[in-house]
Amino acid sequence: MTDNRAHSGEIGPTERLAMNRTGSFDWDLDAGTIDIDEAGLLVFGLAPGTFDSRPASLVHRLEPEERARLDAVIKEALVSGRSSYAARFQIPLDDGSVQWTHVQARILRDRDGRAHRIVGIVRDATSEITHSAFVLELEKRRQRQTNMVERTTQALSRAVTVDDVTAALTGPGGLARLGADGFALGLVENGSLNIIALSGESLDVLEHLRVRRLEPGMPLAETVLSGRPLFSSSFQELIKDYPVLAPFAGRLRFRAAAYLPLVAQARTLGGMALFYRGRTAFSADERNLSLGLAAIVAQSLQRAILFDEERELATGLQATMLPRRIPAVEGGEIAVRYHSAWSGRQVGGDWYDVIPLPRGRVGIVVGDVQGHDTHAAAIMGQLRIALRAYAGEGHAPSTVLARASRFLAELDTERFATCTYAQVDLDSGTVRAVRAGHLGLLIRHTDGRVGQPKLPGGLPLGVASVFGDEEFPETRLDLVPGETLVMCTDGLVEQPGVDIGEGMAALEAAVSSGPPGAEALADHLSQRFWERWGAGDDVALLVLRRSPDPGTPRAPRIHQYIHQADPQGLSEARAVVRRALRDWDMRGFADDAELVTGELLGNVLLHTEGGAVLTLEVLPEPVRRVRLTVQDRSSAWPRRRTPGEAATSGRGLLLLDALALRWGVEPRGEGKAVWCEIGPSSRPGEARMGPDRRGGP
Repeated sequence: MTDNRAHSGEIGPTERLAMNRTGSFDWDLDAGTIDIDEAGLLVFGLAPGTFDSRPASLVHRLEPEERARLDAVIKEALVSGRSSYAARFQIPLDDGSVQWTHVQARILRDRDGRAHRIVGIVRDATSEITHSAFVLELEKRRQRQTNMVERTTQALSRAVTVDDVTAALTGPGGLARLGADGFALGLVENGSLNIIALSGESLDVLEHLRVRRLEPGMPLAETVLSGRPLFSSSFQELIKDYPVLAPFAGRLRFRAAAYLPLVAQARTLGGMALFYRGRTAFSADERNLSLGLAAIVAQSLQRAILFDEERELATGLQATMLPRRIPAVEGGEIAVRYHSAWSGRQVGGDWYDVIPLPRGRVGIVVGDVQGHDTHAAAIMGQLRIALRAYAGEGHAPSTVLARASRFLAELDTERFATCTYAQVDLDSGTVRAVRAGHLGLLIRHTDGRVGQPKLPGGLPLGVASVFGDEEFPETRLDLVPGETLVMCTDGLVEQPGVDIGEGMAALEAAVSSGPPGAEALADHLSQRFWERWGAGDDVALLVLRRSPDPGTPRAPRIHQYIHQADPQGLSEARAVVRRALRDWDMRGFADDAELVTGELLGNVLLHTEGGAVLTLEVLPEPVRRVRLTVQDRSSAWPRRRTPGEAATSGRGLLLLDALALRWGVEPRGEGKAVWCEIGPSSRPGEARMGPDRRGGP
């Protein structure tokens, strides 16, 4: 039988494979001919004796794109003046395969640099390129596997709790790190396998299987029981062994799955499943990779479970040292919140307390023992009990802190503590506060303004006694009905790298914008600030609100405290009076009431050393009138004077005589109250009266 390929000038694959094809060529650029040896012709798929020496005939088998690319390489080398070039290109073969061809050539030029000849070699590079591609693909696959392990390890290295572990595996990028399309994680708890995480499209159909008895019948459960992995390349085959999965066959969009036990230190913690859409088999490397990922997850879970157990024990210990319940108080409401830091498994020394005191008063305290460990918690428990005992004995606030400092200094510890303590009389609104190296307190007024009273503080407890300086100056404040007092530890307002003043300013704004009730305001503050700062420190928060005194619809009433150091308090109080009378449909008396308010408050702020409490109310009987009272802490009563024409003061009582129907002065605790009534006369023709002789000067 005649071989027609010899006559066509081409060779078959058998001859080609039998030869080691490396040939040489000599290309005369001036003549436009190319001389190539027999081995070179075989590389180009041409039979010896059929080649016509034309370069175009040599490369006619190349695809147009390959031919154009080879021409571009040669032209660029000729034009650029280079002395050599190299190129790889593909030659289609008769059997449908492709041969990779490698050419290396040297360009010969004359003295003027003109190229006139090219000599070089051509060879069949298919084997080495194919092998190189295989090695490259293998390397890429191994690199992907290494990246999966490294990225998963890195993500889990930051996981502290079990919730952190599940978030790292199911959050953004979790499936990509695992190289899977779906993921399920189950933990063994009390004889059950609890699926604590599901991630991936269509896996939500397994929601009702989250908690099941740990027994055969489900692939993940059997993997956990046996401790052996299960690799399935066909979900239909898996259903044959586990019929319980049949109802989900049409809804689970996966073809393959790997069920892996999670074992750490010879203890089976649970199991995890990886689901794949396109995979049809698991190679040895892929099985080893899956087992490696399972080992990494198991180690992270073991640490997280241990952390959660120790954390639960520690926080339980800490909780036993805080008050179990807050006593109800007459005339107000108190709310407390406590939040443990998320960082570390140790407990802290923050605390709060509410202490019933003699004569209907209540003591409130918020404090912080140095450190974040069980020793700090133990010191906190002892100090809280001691301070509670000293306060319950009825001592003054400064004495309570002095004795508590001495108690802490006598303990076998080097720890110190900070705290703010206040005794509150909700009947009168009197607050006596002391501070030992701690944050002060905030007061939210009835109009929403928030003030931060200046509390001169002493040294921290313990330190004060060591240095022999147990002076804790006492500051008296007035809490009018409807006002709220806020105390907290620094964990609520501190943030690393940020000045604490910024945190206090943010707290003031949040207190001002929050709801009025104590419980609602405590929730508002805790949610906002624990989310804002991340709760990296323990936080104790106490909110006390004095019950509002709105009066009745017929006889409404408002109270407001004006601080002596508040320059805007006087103008704001006048505005409050005008607004209240407008709301109470008594607009006609607003001018007189506003003028008297400014006069009485101005006298207090100018001639006394404290603030004033303004009370504005309506007297419904027998004729609806306005009663305005200004209370201060001074025992000196106003004196009537006769000012000269050039005098700048002394006309206050004359103003009261002119504008008020009646006015008077009454003793109030340690101070006095000046009051006046403005409005229509009881009977037509009733004259204005001077000071009430029952209490006037």
